[in-house]
Amino acid sequence: MVGTRAWGDRRELLGFAAVGLLAYAVDLALFTCLRGPAALDPLTAKALSFVAGCTVAYAGNALGTYRHTHPRGLRPYAVFFAVNIAGAVVQLLCLTVSHYGLGLTSQRADTVSGAGIGMVLATVLRFWGTRTLVFRTEGRVGSWTG
Repeated sequence: MVGTRAWGDRRELLGFAAVGLLAYAVDLALFTCLRGPAALDPLTAKALSFVAGCTVAYAGNALGTYRHTHPRGLRPYAVFFAVNIAGAVVQLLCLTVSHYGLGLTSQRADTVSGAGIGMVLATVLRFWGTRTLVFRTEGRVGSWTG
């Protein structure tokens, strides 16, 4: 049983990571285009790229990683977006502190703070929230570690 559970946990983590990498690529590419050629301000660019990445992440998790939970209706979608908004707040705070607080205003600095450091911190929150609040499995305790 422990071996099966460990494999299931690894598979869940790998699936979440694969979906997250795809969503991250969408987020990063769109953010870079919106900050560069489109010349949007960093917070607007980040907000728009977030919505696109979040949509990709929900679809990938619902159809892939957590398909066995059979998410139905708008509730899982709404909770997923709420969890991801909390993650976005983390990212936006990193971007705001870097761009406006520290005066690091280059496109590179905005990308590192918003789509790099902010994304790493937000991913921890998103993984916990996604598995605990959105795609719950019968008999599983909320914590991934135990």
